Amino acid sequence: MRNIAFIPARSGSKGVKDKNIRLLNGKPLLAYSIEAAKNSNLFDEIFVSTDSIEYADIAKRWGANVPFLRNEELATDTATTWDVVKDTLKNYMKNGMEFDTIAILQPTSPLRQTYDIISGYNQMKFKNANAIVSVCEVDHSPLWSNTLPEDGSLKNFLNQEILNLPRQSLPTYYRINGALYIAKTGYALNANSLYDDKCYSIIMSKENSIDIDSELDFIIAEALITQNLL
Repeated sequence: MRNIAFIPARSGSKGVKDKNIRLLNGKPLLAYSIEAAKNSNLFDEIFVSTDSIEYADIAKRWGANVPFLRNEELATDTATTWDVVKDTLKNYMKNGMEFDTIAILQPTSPLRQTYDIISGYNQMKFKNANAIVSVCEVDHSPLWSNTLPEDGSLKNFLNQEILNLPRQSLPTYYRINGALYIAKTGYALNANSLYDDKCYSIIMSKENSIDIDSELDFIIAEALITQNLL
């Protein structure tokens, strides 16, 4: 089976300037995903999708391939990751390279570990899945959440049935953490959505699920790394 790791690293960032190449504990953010992919020994190709020559050079120095840059149309805020995935697979096919699976490893999930990727592929094989998506447990149960009216009233804010229940007795909820998406390439090229009856989850720890979107996220991630808390 031939697998490609796809690491999307568009230049620029509205939240944190040049986030994808920002140093985290001395390494560019995108380097963490490249290293995790390399260490898994699962991939025939590790591709960084970027619109920037600077980003491409950094990616190559850390061991990824960048045989082509993203075109302008796919480097906008409105282009979806799946638009870029489909374009990437078609470009590789034009060059005579086809793959059985594609794994999306977003650079904003630098604490995703090699074993998370391996577990995802093991789950895909075990379930005979079309797709695998990583999730983690939520920090706070959504049962304790609701919208607020204009006057801020908390009347009927919570379901009365859960008010006297201990936290431990509430059901466990999970969220998609954005760290790992694996799909069969034929499915990725033709499906409108990953989430059908042949899409399964892989559960990651909260620590490995940190998603970098702000300065605070960088501080938390650096603390977890330097304190060896992963």
